[in-house]
Amino acid sequence: MNAASIPVIETKRLVLRGPEAEDYPNFKATFTSYRARFMGGPLNTYEAWMLYAAEIGHWQIRGFGMWMIHDKDTDETYGMAGGWQPAGWPEPEIAWIIWPEKAGKGYALEATHAARQYLYTQGGWDGAVSYIDPKNLDSIRLAERLGAKKDHDAQTIDGSDAVYRHPSPAALCDSQLTHGIEMEIGHYADPLFTPKGWAID
Repeated sequence: MNAASIPVIETKRLVLRGPEAEDYPNFKATFTSYRARFMGGPLNTYEAWMLYAAEIGHWQIRGFGMWMIHDKDTDETYGMAGGWQPAGWPEPEIAWIIWPEKAGKGYALEATHAARQYLYTQGGWDGAVSYIDPKNLDSIRLAERLGAKKDHDAQTIDGSDAVYRHPSPAALCDSQLTHGIEMEIGHYADPLFTPKGWAID
């Protein structure tokens, strides 16, 4: 699967498209920073380059992968979201990463919700998990907002991660959860909106 054949997803504020070479500097800046501490980082320059190459190659090998999150109006990148299942992953994962300066504005919620819908309706997925470091409270809050629940019986990657299981496609279809997520995304799109409590990435 080449970059041109990776599907493009549009949401209220965002465009999700396949990772390209020009997106690498923002990816490198994040994965070589403290922000990557829950994802095996901070990485050195070589490790960050290899991981980005893997992001692109994942689409070729699996037929799905992580989309780069772009602002619909400015084309600025905000992070990545999508499917991830490298060697050693017990199940397909819904994953995300937001650049540090873009956190707390609902971009990950909006992008991940759209990516999950695509993988369920177009990708043939019948479910998914997210593997999260138990200390990564931001990602845990987002997973729970997406309706994922901690699965104590699921196989982990290496024993140090928590497994959050997402609702099935049938459970999400026209559900109160889905309507609530979409309403919240609409709130985040309002420039005057100030979230109460912890803002969701």
